Amino acid sequence: MSGSPIWHPFTQHGLREPIPLVTHGEGAALYTADGRRIIDGISSWWVTTHGHCHPRIMAAIAAQTAKLDQIIFAGWTHEPAETLARGLTAIMPRELTRVFYSDSGSTSVEVALKMALGFWASRGEPRHRILVMQHSYHGDTIGAMSVGERGVYNAAYSPLLFDVGTVPFPLAGAEQATLDTLEAACRDGAAAFIVEPLLLGAGGMLIYPPWVLAEMRAICARHDVLFIADEVMTGWGRTGTLLACEQADVVPDILCLSKGLTGGAIPLAVTMAREAIFDAHYSDDRAKMFFHSSSYTANPIACAAANANLTIWREEPVGARIADLTARQAALLALLRARKGVANARAIGTVTAIEVMDAGGTGYLSQLGPRLLAAFRARDLLLRPLGNTIYVMPPYCIDEADLDRLYAGIAEAVEDIARGG
Repeated sequence: MSGSPIWHPFTQHGLREPIPLVTHGEGAALYTADGRRIIDGISSWWVTTHGHCHPRIMAAIAAQTAKLDQIIFAGWTHEPAETLARGLTAIMPRELTRVFYSDSGSTSVEVALKMALGFWASRGEPRHRILVMQHSYHGDTIGAMSVGERGVYNAAYSPLLFDVGTVPFPLAGAEQATLDTLEAACRDGAAAFIVEPLLLGAGGMLIYPPWVLAEMRAICARHDVLFIADEVMTGWGRTGTLLACEQADVVPDILCLSKGLTGGAIPLAVTMAREAIFDAHYSDDRAKMFFHSSSYTANPIACAAANANLTIWREEPVGARIADLTARQAALLALLRARKGVANARAIGTVTAIEVMDAGGTGYLSQLGPRLLAAFRARDLLLRPLGNTIYVMPPYCIDEADLDRLYAGIAEAVEDIARGG
């Protein structure tokens, strides 16, 4: 073994691509040990909403470390968790009355699936089938992989994955096929339908309209199928509103949140549920409790960071920042759209994406991916293409100069590809 012993996620070490050492971050920038300033164009994997090392969040973390670092949450509680739960129920849809803590987006999905199945088990109804959308991604734990797209992400683990029902992605002009498939599956007595509202992330930054989301919710309600909204990535303003579901006037039965929950500073997730889901597990019989936890459930330091995030949303003009970033990116995307080799330019809220057309192919394993990654790294840009899909999802604090540099770097890379570079 030579070099670092670290095994990095979603990294093929056999390609021997450089792995920069980051020393610190501020705002929309990261700084490396060799003196480079890197513009963070993807919010460090979609988590950093207000910018790196936001003073209010850092101060909350520092203050909490002097009070309480960790406590078992089974049968115990603490002030940061209580404050956060009250804050979340105040800002999220009022129908979501219960807050269950976990550690990541994947675990929030696992919790949601177990809540749904536990709900039907407590009612004595044999509903076990989970419905999902084509091209979806919900995480890398076993349950989360099971409800995601089958393919290169999880092919090696297929013996572990449970069977699901899949509805087609609602392509423009073919939305009715999605709705008809969902209607038929719900009529057969499914337990739950889990979906990324409006925007499918790792599946290729695929966007569908709010009216489709509203129709899917109505179908589930009509057949008494639980509706799970995975807003791990789409929540906290990414699609232009606090939750993507707001744009369709949809309230799910179960809601998954993580990433921007702490402003991206520290891991934490919640699964919020309607009272009926909680009531299904409420009993004087210990065998009917909700059997899920982790050692770090509701970690006090993480909860303190999340409380600071809620304070920022209450007291700072976050909505105005999101609207401004949305408008600025729309103008820059329009310039990219006209370039040779660019297809399917699209945007929703603070997220934009394009496809780069080349003989390198399409999809996650497109040979364009490594070439684009190298091109962005050489330009001091943190952009991580999904194969031939380039997307931009920066922190809301990014200034005009850095945003211009991001899009200029994309334009240069696309030009290089068009020239065969």
